[in-house]
Amino acid sequence: MIEGGTPTIYVSDMDRAVEFYTAVLGLRLESRFGNEWASVDAGRGLTIGLHPAAEGMGAPGTLGSINIGFNVTESLDEVVRTLENRGVTFDGPIRGDANGSIRLAFFGDPDGNSLYLCESKY
Repeated sequence: MIEGGTPTIYVSDMDRAVEFYTAVLGLRLESRFGNEWASVDAGRGLTIGLHPAAEGMGAPGTLGSINIGFNVTESLDEVVRTLENRGVTFDGPIRGDANGSIRLAFFGDPDGNSLYLCESKY
């Protein structure tokens, strides 16, 4: 139902963040989609996602500015339904991008830490 995932860090400046994680920390840039998303390979199976700060998300450096995303291996709608039946409350409806390549469902753990489910065509 859930397999793998990506911790996502909300950033205020994508160029500066990519420079820090790659040139300063020496990590490898896996992919970058303009100023919308970058994936950085931190080694040993850890990929960090960099995402611009957005309305309703944690401001960089504050509570909620780091999220953990879990990839789903089944339909996102089915996984959401299953987890709701187990008591998980989602933060609004499933969200997606304009071309339907990615769908996300946001929720929190019992301590309020930000988590999300991700269904991607890629």
